[in-house]
Amino acid sequence: MSKNELNKKEIEALLPHREPMLLIDKLTNIVHLKSATAIMNVKKNGFYVQGHFPGQPVMPGVLIVEAFGQAAAALTAHGIDPKEYANKLVYLMGVDKARFRSPVIPDCELHLEIEAIRSHGRVWKYKGTAKVEGKRMADAEWSATIVDRKE
Repeated sequence: MSKNELNKKEIEALLPHREPMLLIDKLTNIVHLKSATAIMNVKKNGFYVQGHFPGQPVMPGVLIVEAFGQAAAALTAHGIDPKEYANKLVYLMGVDKARFRSPVIPDCELHLEIEAIRSHGRVWKYKGTAKVEGKRMADAEWSATIVDRKE
């Protein structure tokens, strides 16, 4: 049985992303290939803060979507057979029903509750809700595919 929580180092072992683009810090409440909660520490010194927006920083919505995708990729990579996932990448294919309800202000902990809706071969469909202190900030549905990594 696999672990139900991953730290940043364990996430790095599953994903190709590295700082500053590795957005998620932890994956918790993992239910094998079904759901998880990713934790992202939205920092005041995040790479996007200086220019988005000066004097009133807001985390860009596209980065929330990227964090959803990273969380889903980590959930899937963690759940499938390591031999099957060797030399693979997870690519975002599409985003649907994305809604940004309240701005995410730096210096908070963003909780990304994600769920795998279905899978068909290498294509997966997910949905997620982003929350700060229990308040819904954004939600979306997206699809991704597992592809061979080019050498």
